[in-house]
Amino acid sequence: MPNKRPTQVTRIAKYIEDFGSITQLQALADIGVMRLPARIAEMRSAGYPIKTEMIPFTNRYGEKGHIAKYSFIEEM
Repeated sequence: MPNKRPTQVTRIAKYIEDFGSITQLQALADIGVMRLPARIAEMRSAGYPIKTEMIPFTNRYGEKGHIAKYSFIEEM
């Protein structure tokens, strides 16, 4: 019997469509995707128009960093 479960790529695409963007933490917590950057690379290779925005944050120890937020490029 063929597997009818959605792929991680289809889950990510639906999540971005529904919520506008996705981060690694959201991918893991909400849809069970561990390696989001790898799936995003696959999506780009397949022709999905994805942009990356680096969002600054400060952790509980006061250290600064960035996290990637992925969304679809909106056509004008």
